[in-house]
Amino acid sequence: MALQLKSMAVIGAGTMGKGIAQWFAQQGFQVQLVDTKIEIAQTSCHQIIASWKKLVEKKKFTEEQALMFETMLSAKSLEEMNDCDLVIEAIVEKKEIKDQLFKDLDEKLPDHCIFASNTSSLSIAELSQAVSVKRRARFLGLHFFNPATIMKLVEVVGTSDVEDGLAMQIASWFQKHGKEAAQCKDGPGFIVNRLARSFYGEALRIVGDENTEQEREVDSILKQVGGFQMGPFELMDLIGIDINLDVTNIVWNAFHKNPRFAPHPLQEKMVKDGRFGKKTKKGFFSYE
Repeated sequence: MALQLKSMAVIGAGTMGKGIAQWFAQQGFQVQLVDTKIEIAQTSCHQIIASWKKLVEKKKFTEEQALMFETMLSAKSLEEMNDCDLVIEAIVEKKEIKDQLFKDLDEKLPDHCIFASNTSSLSIAELSQAVSVKRRARFLGLHFFNPATIMKLVEVVGTSDVEDGLAMQIASWFQKHGKEAAQCKDGPGFIVNRLARSFYGEALRIVGDENTEQEREVDSILKQVGGFQMGPFELMDLIGIDINLDVTNIVWNAFHKNPRFAPHPLQEKMVKDGRFGKKTKKGFFSYE
């Protein structure tokens, strides 16, 4: 059966959820941006609309396109959300919280709706156990990268329960809409976050302890010589050192605490001190 996608919902109106919702609205989807607190969803929708206005000024979109996108987008609470063809979860990286959300959504949404998690490291097969056997056939991982409106890669993660051809159909759909879809095995960290543990971990081990000058030097070398757009320290600041540490711990534990995936004491110290990066104005670098 051909893939029919016209409407969707994103659960979680934080940075990632907001970016995913914006990208889908730009593809002509009816998008519900949903959060447990309607005020957060409303604020994120206002921010998306403001970004479209800036893009019109930069001549990336016409005013007519921006107005059309705006009509595609709505803010909802969990209680208010309506039926849709696809729902993407983009909430906190805590399995027990995701499990409860998926249980609730399984009871609320129609059988044809595809369920997806934007998790960067948790097992999709394990998350799918929260829903009915029938729903597991339409449950997979769709891992976007920040900012979702710009970053082309989407990791499409299937399981042994997913109906034949669904992951391939979705990957093909993303390709047609300008994304680069990578079909991944359901393993710890999938592709990018498994490889990224070394990108961050080795950089932290090179510096050893907090040293802003050395952190800038590592970032500079990797950008100038390695061709990276961002160095590991500024990227951790952008993602959030707390989020980065959570993912590191999940992958480390999934690999039975293999030392090459181990979190670094500097990460742990910074999180304990409440220095998460850009969102707290202080991480490896200052953002006052």
